[in-house]
Amino acid sequence: MEHRIDIASYHYDLPEERIAKFPLPQRDASRLLVWRGGDISERSFDTIGELLPAGSLLVFNNTKVVRARLIMQKPGGARVEVFCLEPHDPADYERAFSVKGRCSWRCIIGNAKRWKSGFLEIRFEYGARSVRLLALREAHEEHGQIVRFEWDADLTFGQLLEHLGRMPIPPYLNRESETIDNDRYQTVYSKFEGSVAAPTAGLHFTQELLARMHAAGFGFGEITLHVGAGTFLPVKSDNAAEHFMHTEHFDINLAMLTNLIEHHGKVVAVGTTTVRTLESLVALGWRVMQHGEPDAERTVGQWELYNIPDDVEGHVALKALRNWMYGAEVEKLKAATQVMIVPGFLFRVTEQIVTNFHQPKSTLLLLVSAYVGSDWRRIYDYALANGFRFLSYGDSSVLMRKR
Repeated sequence: MEHRIDIASYHYDLPEERIAKFPLPQRDASRLLVWRGGDISERSFDTIGELLPAGSLLVFNNTKVVRARLIMQKPGGARVEVFCLEPHDPADYERAFSVKGRCSWRCIIGNAKRWKSGFLEIRFEYGARSVRLLALREAHEEHGQIVRFEWDADLTFGQLLEHLGRMPIPPYLNRESETIDNDRYQTVYSKFEGSVAAPTAGLHFTQELLARMHAAGFGFGEITLHVGAGTFLPVKSDNAAEHFMHTEHFDINLAMLTNLIEHHGKVVAVGTTTVRTLESLVALGWRVMQHGEPDAERTVGQWELYNIPDDVEGHVALKALRNWMYGAEVEKLKAATQVMIVPGFLFRVTEQIVTNFHQPKSTLLLLVSAYVGSDWRRIYDYALANGFRFLSYGDSSVLMRKR
């Protein structure tokens, strides 16, 4: 990316009291700001099915938030928090959660000065026996530590986290996780463990709302992108184009890819993580068009999508990727993306976006601006002036261009 993006132009004043510290009693009772090609109005979220174009395909991120925060102790009693970010050995999420006895994760260590050497442990009762979980540091990396876990029970690592871990609610909530977060910081359609932050646009949907929308003729589809802690990293450079974007892992199956192709022009992305995944698929399809295969082990680069010619249509790239999957007999494609969506980005798959209100100077706000242009400020000024609740547990918006 060669041009300059002045991050100061994406600042707004967000008073602490406007950050929603807890969810509403009812998920779909949140407010919904509607931006339709420049026009701004508001509704209740439970009416979203009356707003979206008939026959649209809503695409959800079905990742499940992991109880990734472990409070452990040194033998001398000092408490240390170990925040599991992503699996290291085995590196595959499914295998990492199903492994027994031993595994390694990339972690952030809280109160790290108290853990200079030795091991951490948790002793707990599970069933009728006493269990011991140990943590040992294997390596130091720029963005965390590699920590090896060992335990002496017939439990998977996923079961250990479910039993011992705490929900990793966002740091800007400035509170400890509570019982309510175990349910409400998950979408009702979450399935596959791997995220350390919720795809929050989906928190507003209830099973009842989904059933009504299905009966009204809307299509549903799912992708999986595991949201990393990097989603909360601020843009520190004055020039946002110099920001190093975090990597997140995703996968998509063949049936979903076909669904996207069949709904060309009618795709509603529920959340920014879904947007990133859908648009990253175009890069994999373009690789097939250029080189005959998607090279899915290579992360979609931060600016890779900007180098694809503007006349390459999204559904054409998706068809190339689907045809490759058919030929290679690949039912599920796993990949990773580092894409950073900023003003000037060409959306080739996403038609409408459902999203919450994001932090000032964040990469997520840049993504919103890439879609609505300078109107992002009108949208946020309206939300601030009219009492909307902000960030993960806050209200929602639906962004739609005029046809």
